Amino acid sequence: MGNSLLQYATVLVLAIFVGIEIIAKVPSILHTPLMSGSNAIHGVIVVGSMLILGSANTNFEEVLGFLAVILGTLNVVGGFVVTDRMLEMFKAKKPVAKSTSEDAK
Repeated sequence: MGNSLLQYATVLVLAIFVGIEIIAKVPSILHTPLMSGSNAIHGVIVVGSMLILGSANTNFEEVLGFLAVILGTLNVVGGFVVTDRMLEMFKAKKPVAKSTSEDAK
């Protein structure tokens, strides 16, 4: 048991390190497409966690499944909010009509 836990912890630490290294090297112009892809992946995670929650047998499994669904849903919604904000930056801005005191005369 202890050996497998150490292996899982090692994989987790390596995945975190590789993820940070990969994301740090992504140019800012590519963050919007990456967020959209990330939202699709997290949508699959939410569906999977709902399926696992449906087959939960103990209260502990139900609580973990419920947390997985909630946190996955928050991640998807947050990703869409961030993507929407980033896409707003690329839209053309409407020119503001200037009204001066000369126009009123």
